[in-house]
Amino acid sequence: MARIEAKLAQMGLALPQALQMPENMRMSLPFAWVRVSGTRVFVSGHVGLNPDGTIAQPFGKVGAEISLDEGYAAARLVALAQLASLRRVLGDLDRITAWLRVLAMINVAPGFDQMPKVANGFSDLIVELFGPDIGTHARSAIGVALPFNVPVECEAEIEIDG
Repeated sequence: MARIEAKLAQMGLALPQALQMPENMRMSLPFAWVRVSGTRVFVSGHVGLNPDGTIAQPFGKVGAEISLDEGYAAARLVALAQLASLRRVLGDLDRITAWLRVLAMINVAPGFDQMPKVANGFSDLIVELFGPDIGTHARSAIGVALPFNVPVECEAEIEIDG
């Protein structure tokens, strides 16, 4: 078993299936979830998923319907969803040589300003899995309105071996 997937298994974590949009939310998504250009990989915005690929709850704004801890947990699910997409495209997560940049978008209630603490759910998992040399990345964490009232969406840029 590959090194990163073995770590996931040791942590009791599983990668989800591909996104399964609910019938009432079906729409055209004319973009790639993962786009490889040479050794650079661009990962489109992902949301947290359940193991079967459905969008994970809870829904709502962090700082209102969703607590800081629930937001942190949602960001971890986003990282797992990205890893699942990367595995489908790359075949092996061990090909990742650097996490370069992450943009964390947090669905926040008015006055909530702890976006970095929520985004740490994503970053902490990536650094734990890949180690600081590969997993440490540049990051922005901003408060925005998000589709489907999900609490967290993240996009990323990574580097892979040639």
